[in-house]
Amino acid sequence: MQYPHRLAPSQTIGVVAPSFGATIEPYISATASAYKEFMRRGYAVHEWSCVRANDGIGISSTPQRCAQELMDAYGGSEDDVLISAGGGELMNEVMSHLDFKKLAAAQPKWFMGYSDNTNFGFLLTTMCDVAFLYAPCVSSFGMRPWHLALKDAWGVLTTAQAGQTLSVHSYDSWELCSRKDEQHPLVPYNTTEPSDIAGFVSGAPAHTLRAQGRLLGGCLDVLINLCGTRFDCVAQFNERYASDGVIWFFEACDLGPMQVRRALWQLAEAGWFSQAQAFVFGRPFRKHDQAFGLTQEQAVLSACAEINSTVPVILNADIGHLPPMMPLVCGSLGTVEFKEDALCVSMTMV
Repeated sequence: MQYPHRLAPSQTIGVVAPSFGATIEPYISATASAYKEFMRRGYAVHEWSCVRANDGIGISSTPQRCAQELMDAYGGSEDDVLISAGGGELMNEVMSHLDFKKLAAAQPKWFMGYSDNTNFGFLLTTMCDVAFLYAPCVSSFGMRPWHLALKDAWGVLTTAQAGQTLSVHSYDSWELCSRKDEQHPLVPYNTTEPSDIAGFVSGAPAHTLRAQGRLLGGCLDVLINLCGTRFDCVAQFNERYASDGVIWFFEACDLGPMQVRRALWQLAEAGWFSQAQAFVFGRPFRKHDQAFGLTQEQAVLSACAEINSTVPVILNADIGHLPPMMPLVCGSLGTVEFKEDALCVSMTMV
C-alpha cells in the first residue's frame, strides 16, 4: 500500500470538483470560509475551475471535463493534497474517462472526500494501491468553530504518511437535523442525539469487540454501482492482502432497509467479503426508515445472517452522512476496538 506525504506547513491544498462544486448557498459561503481558515493556518489554496462550474448533470460539469481536471490535479505538481468540493450523484461517469495506469504511476497524493467521492477514492485504493482519506469535503471546514471531527480529519491530513499509526475515536453525540442553510452557512454541527453505537456477533449484542484488517469501504450506494464493472478489482485486492484480512466500513445515503439488504447480498455474491474480518456501518442518512417492519439496523443484521457471516458487526458508527464522522484511511492496516458505546479505530500506514 502506498501512502502519500502528509500536508506539510506552507504547502498547497488543491480543491477539485469531480462531483458537485460550490455554486449555490450555503456551499459558496462555507467554502470561502474554509479557504480563509486554511490560509490562516499558513497554507495556500488552489481552486480548480470545476469548483465553480454548473453545467453538469449530478456533478459540476461534463464527465470528460471533470476527469481531465482530476487527472491534471492528481498528476500535476501544483497541489500537495486534494480535497473534494462536495458530493453529488454521478461521479461514476467521470471514472470512465480516467487513466488509472497514469494515476497508478503518479506520485501518490492524498485525496479527501466522502459520499460520491467513494468512486475515485475506493478505486485509488483497490486499483492503484494508494491510500485514500474518507473524511468531510471542503465546505464542512467552513463551520465556526470546528467540531472535533474536523480537527481529527485535519490532523490525519497533516500527519498521515508511511510508517505512522494514528487513532480516531467516536464522538459523544451526533446530528439528526442540521441548522445549516442559506442564511446560516457557517453554523457548527447540531449534535443533539446521544451516541448509539452498538456491537453484534452472529446477531447477538456484544459489549466488547476487536478486529484487525485492511480498512476498505465508503458509501454503499456507490460501491454497489461499481461492483461487477471493469473497475471492480476487489478480488485482486483481497488476494494481495489475504494475510491481513479486510475490515469493511459502509455508510448509506439514499438506501432504505430493503436496498441495504439487497446491496449486501450483491457484494457478498460478488465475493467481496471473502477476507472480511469485521463490518463497521455508519448511521444511514435514512436512519429511521422502515420497510416491511424491518429497520435499517435489522436490515444489516439480517443480511449478515443471510450471507452466513459470523464476523463482528458494529452499527451506528460515526461515519458518513449524519455527522460527525471519524476520518478513516482507506487501505491502512486497521484495528477496530468497540467497548460499550465507544469505538476506537487505529490506522497503521504499512
